[in-house]
Amino acid sequence: MKIEYEKIVPDQGSSFKVLHWRSHQDRFFWHQHPEHEIVYIHKGSGKRHIGAHLSYFEEGELMFIGPNVPHLNFGYGADDAHEEIVVQLRDDFMGTEFLQKPEMQAVKQLFERSKQGIKFFGETRKQVANMMLNLPQLSEFERLVELLMVFRKLALTPDFELLNTIDARFEYSHRDEERIGRIYAYVEAHYQQDINLQHVADLANLTVPSFCRFFKKMMQMTFTDFVNEYRINQACKLLTQNQTVAESCYASGFNNESHFTKTFKHITGKNPRDYRAEVRRF
Repeated sequence: MKIEYEKIVPDQGSSFKVLHWRSHQDRFFWHQHPEHEIVYIHKGSGKRHIGAHLSYFEEGELMFIGPNVPHLNFGYGADDAHEEIVVQLRDDFMGTEFLQKPEMQAVKQLFERSKQGIKFFGETRKQVANMMLNLPQLSEFERLVELLMVFRKLALTPDFELLNTIDARFEYSHRDEERIGRIYAYVEAHYQQDINLQHVADLANLTVPSFCRFFKKMMQMTFTDFVNEYRINQACKLLTQNQTVAESCYASGFNNESHFTKTFKHITGKNPRDYRAEVRRF
């Protein structure tokens, strides 16, 4: 597996593409493309991997992903039915001077932030979700007008969170793509076990020191941090399924509850018991 390039063609009679997916996707599709992408998850939950960010998304999520930011398809491994509305467009979909117009300065800043990946919440998410659901039913002209209103709401709201601390766009060689794909697949298959760093370095055909430098450069985090984040995100999923803290700890690959609690709080900002109690209230 490798980071794949997705070729996107605008809809006929339109300068951008609108997709309405209703499916459960078993294919692992770690990919990137030069288009910006707005994603609204209407139904389903599952893994979110955007750039170096890993988390567990819930139904109703709204995200804006910048160009050439690698991300995993949201339907992969999703729980139950999965449905999403997606808008894909290039920077210059309205012409090369589009973002230079004085009326578009807030939108220009939004596009710049999208290079880190953005998650929206609150009233903005509710309003834009309804607009996204309406897009597939509109004519080409009406879609364009509605999309500009979506940009305005996303550009002006304070209700957002950046998913990566830095620009998440990656420039990979084909060899690097294949290495990252092999490493991700290995962690996904073996996160519940002790992971031997030498074995992972061998998968990448690198020495351990070279592998550590390579991974940090590519993913903007250490391999240990990557594994810990992956395990904690699995634990979050288990906690939402009413598993106990101890069960979630050992099932996600930790062998010490104290270490699990410390790592969980470092990554999520909450201890696992509080997280579980909060989830059970909904």
